[in-house]
Amino acid sequence: MNIDIVGLVVSGQHAYEGRPADGPRPDPEPVSRSVVEIRAGLGIVGDRYFGQTIHKNAAITFIDAAALDEVVDKLGLPAPLDPLRTRRNIVVRGFRLDDLAAQRLPDGTRDEGRQFVVDSGDGPITFQANRPANPCAWMDTVLAPGAMKALRGRGGIRTTPLTSGTLRLGPATLTVLP
Repeated sequence: MNIDIVGLVVSGQHAYEGRPADGPRPDPEPVSRSVVEIRAGLGIVGDRYFGQTIHKNAAITFIDAAALDEVVDKLGLPAPLDPLRTRRNIVVRGFRLDDLAAQRLPDGTRDEGRQFVVDSGDGPITFQANRPANPCAWMDTVLAPGAMKALRGRGGIRTTPLTSGTLRLGPATLTVLP
């Protein structure tokens, strides 16, 4: 399936810590990138979650830009939202990523999320989709009041990279593995 990678975020520190009413911590350098290096099992080189054992199953987050378009519609906002404000590492357009996340089963357990491959021209990178990246109260502060609720079920996914490689902004392909 053809998609577009419309945002890449690498942040060496947390910006959304503490109380949302206090506002985000300023980044010491811009977080937007045109290219990122991904390492299997570790995450994105230079990101705060890179190589953090506790974040192994959430090393890289993805979000579908269409989810933010839905927030604009639901809330009646006058302009598009900046997808980088969600702080998800990879923002794509053209595929509903949330459907790949592990789902809670009726007995309370979770099934495994799906594996998928993204290739932006430098070779394929395989990811394991894990749990949803549920929106938090910060979304009401950095996007718009009501954004947290509007993003429920569409906040993105937390993944583990299974192979290494490079991703770039622009056209790419996404293949869901059987």
